[in-house]
Amino acid sequence: MSELFSQLTIRSVTLKNRIVVSPMCQYSSLNGYMNDWHLVHLGSRATGGAGLVFTEATAVSPEGRITPSDAGIWDDSHIAFMEPIVKFIHSQGAVAGIQLAHAGRKASCAVPWKGGKQLSPDEGGWLTVAPSPVAFREEHRLPIELDKPGINNIILDFKTAAIRALAAGFRILEIHAAHGYLIHEFLSPFSNHRTDEYGGTFDNRTRLLKEIVKEIRSIWPPENPLFVRISATEWADVQWSLQDSVNLASILKEMAVDLIDCSSGGNNHRVNIPLAPGYQVSFAEDIRKTGIMTGAVGMITDAHQAELIIKEGKADLILLARESLRNPYFPINSAKILGEETEWPLQYLRAKN
Repeated sequence: MSELFSQLTIRSVTLKNRIVVSPMCQYSSLNGYMNDWHLVHLGSRATGGAGLVFTEATAVSPEGRITPSDAGIWDDSHIAFMEPIVKFIHSQGAVAGIQLAHAGRKASCAVPWKGGKQLSPDEGGWLTVAPSPVAFREEHRLPIELDKPGINNIILDFKTAAIRALAAGFRILEIHAAHGYLIHEFLSPFSNHRTDEYGGTFDNRTRLLKEIVKEIRSIWPPENPLFVRISATEWADVQWSLQDSVNLASILKEMAVDLIDCSSGGNNHRVNIPLAPGYQVSFAEDIRKTGIMTGAVGMITDAHQAELIIKEGKADLILLARESLRNPYFPINSAKILGEETEWPLQYLRAKN
């Protein structure tokens, strides 16, 4: 039997297989509202056979958006636009998950197909915030250093966003603490130069994430899984390291986080990342040794490759990003390649054999 197509139960949620549609920004919202594009985009990956389908990074505040076109969950009115998407994903036998995010100093940018440069307020942008007044790129404005009231507001934004996610029907929630966005900025000494209780030591730099996890877990039902995405390494010395990630995973496990989604990089644009098939899988394997479940992501494009990662115990889930954009039906196609029987949408059965 294929390990990739084995079920995985996390708390009260059972995934029909180990294939996950990774959060992928669509830059297609107006004022944060999801729309027909999101229904078709996410819905097609559910009909394609994935066990878990995540929304894109969904901003917990308007200032937390990467671009003005990001999806958001900072207002109760966003819920009604998410509900039909969640309902459709669940109708296809997949589980709907949402990733909550704040872009920090990397916010206020144009969408990629318009160049991605940071927008000024005159261009529809806004002032950005960060742990320290350190810009991500030389051409970016200096972000505003968050004070304690500002930090408390960020924590509250994540908590209220989680309450809305629950109301919309999502079963799994992921906190985005990777890729150089706000929480990652606090984790890393490269971007966090603070001298108060949120900077300096490992314990202090991880404080914001721990406080967000605590507040979300206080309202997120105990039967619902909670994931955290991290950048397992920044690919440079004297920055956030794999050992830091291993240490953090052990702490988060004790805080009732169920799975670490193991990505990397994003906080230092000058580093060279050695891209290769499965280049981040070893991070998931090392972090999994702490006893927490992990997800592997990054240039996983082949059914046999994904199968081997699960079979060898290197990760518990396979997250597909660009491969899922190229091939929404990767799961049902992979089942055929691996000789595994899997359900197809009834409307597509005539094409199965």
